[in-house]
Amino acid sequence: MFNIVLKGGDVLGADGQIRQTDIAISGSIITQIGTIPEPQANRVIDCRNKLIVPGFVNTHTHAAMTLFRSYADDMMLMDWLQTKIWPAEANLTSEDVYWGTLLAIAEMIKSGTTCFADMYFFMPDVAKAVAESGIRAVLSRGMAGVTPSANQALAESESFYNEWHNAGDGRITVMLGPHAPYTCPPDYLKKVTALAGKLGAEIHIHLSETAGEVADCTKQYNKSPIALMQELGVLDHGTLAAHCVHVSPEDIAIMKEKGVRVAHNPGSNMKLASGVAPIPQMLQAGICVGLGTDGAASNNNLDMVEELRLVATLHKVHGLDPLAVPAKAAVDMATVQGAKALGLGQVTGQLETGYKADITIFDMQQPHWHPRHDRISLLAYAASAHDVHTVIVDGKILLDNRQFTTIDQEQLFAEADRRGMQLVKKSHTK
Repeated sequence: MFNIVLKGGDVLGADGQIRQTDIAISGSIITQIGTIPEPQANRVIDCRNKLIVPGFVNTHTHAAMTLFRSYADDMMLMDWLQTKIWPAEANLTSEDVYWGTLLAIAEMIKSGTTCFADMYFFMPDVAKAVAESGIRAVLSRGMAGVTPSANQALAESESFYNEWHNAGDGRITVMLGPHAPYTCPPDYLKKVTALAGKLGAEIHIHLSETAGEVADCTKQYNKSPIALMQELGVLDHGTLAAHCVHVSPEDIAIMKEKGVRVAHNPGSNMKLASGVAPIPQMLQAGICVGLGTDGAASNNNLDMVEELRLVATLHKVHGLDPLAVPAKAAVDMATVQGAKALGLGQVTGQLETGYKADITIFDMQQPHWHPRHDRISLLAYAASAHDVHTVIVDGKILLDNRQFTTIDQEQLFAEADRRGMQLVKKSHTK
């Protein structure tokens, strides 16, 4: 007896091929892929005219920033941070972060994401939202070494790791989250790397996001942010590097040597005019590149279907090369490569027996899915988040025929609206 059988869908297999077949799930695991004539299961889902893919992996976001969506737009990054975001974030409470995170999780589930990497504050409340909703997540307590709470952030990161790493039936893993070189001086980053060594934790950090950041770092340390991280040992513990927009060939060589995994955020980088990361060059160098949305305050959504299309088209026009990021490479960045970027390559990101049942099902009975010459092309260039029909994480259905099973949507919207408006009002009265 299986828990769930997905019957007769078009399945994107681990070999990159799409075949019409069945998937059986027992507990949290995919236990069989192949025709199952008369499935005995608690639930059989008719997947005819549906595309079954690995759940999307959002490799970089700040989930609770959904509360600041549409609050601060059309600004340069540092101006956006210093005059709008940081003052508003100063008013955040743990309850705000819980509801903002839950709103982000709902948005991600609705658009087919089954796992995300988050860096923010009040992380036990983020973890609570993850545990209750059923999604998978890699969580980091954001740390800045230039604030009065710098040492407190280190202590909180250690306690958070000890309490939550591998919690939530193994769905929650924890990294350390120093924000960036411009907010974490070398002495502080040395403390972070020492803690990473003590805990056996990996590191999630923003690197080389803007030209100004790179210029300032080079002026101050005579090194690029990537080279500085190498010197300080930050890259020795397993590193998820967000953005990496302004990296040189020398930087890419260091990243390859150190096994740095990149979280590429095309939508956020475009909106903040940060630039275009040299993703084709990274891929050619054999660097693992996953796809992320960044936070909803700088994107302004958490729609990985949109990011798929952006990554496949942005690099074509930027390099004047229609082969820069093909559809299949874009889909891989959103799935299997994203899982590898988060250190979960043996757990999720592929539809294969023995892997976790983290699955997204698209309804192809829509005009833009016809004719079906190439389903991978349709997923990358034609699909919409509104096509997401069912989402399964760890063998549990979280979105059933477009309806949440673990989230009270009405209550969530009311809380998020109220708290978002209060936060912005407080920031204006100071």
